[in-house]
Amino acid sequence: MPMHGSKRLRMKRSVSLAVAAVLTMAAGDVGNGRAIVANRQLSACLLCHSGPFPDPHLQGNLAPSLDGAGSRLTEAELRRRLIAPGPDSIMPSYTATSGLQRVGKPWVDKSILTSQQIEDVVAFLATLRTP
Repeated sequence: MPMHGSKRLRMKRSVSLAVAAVLTMAAGDVGNGRAIVANRQLSACLLCHSGPFPDPHLQGNLAPSLDGAGSRLTEAELRRRLIAPGPDSIMPSYTATSGLQRVGKPWVDKSILTSQQIEDVVAFLATLRTP
């Protein structure tokens, strides 16, 4: 059922507000976040994105470069993109555990990343600034 006018706006605002707060009590760790993004088996970020990592030929070009992500987006916006990327995005929700299709048996009812890993990735991406 399509949403109209103010109902759509309220939904978008509630999603944005819901992820503006950090997901864990511990602050995100920049070093861990970098390792998570660089780990193609864990996060798969570099299958679609490129960024400040060695071996650019092993990085994706389907999505925007991660270079400058911290200049383009706030931490809340980065977090929202990891949690609820949007219906038109090819990016997965890294925390979703239900409503998924074609999930391998080992990953049923499991999120791709934990809440702490999300915060680590957000902390790392926030450091990627354009001069």
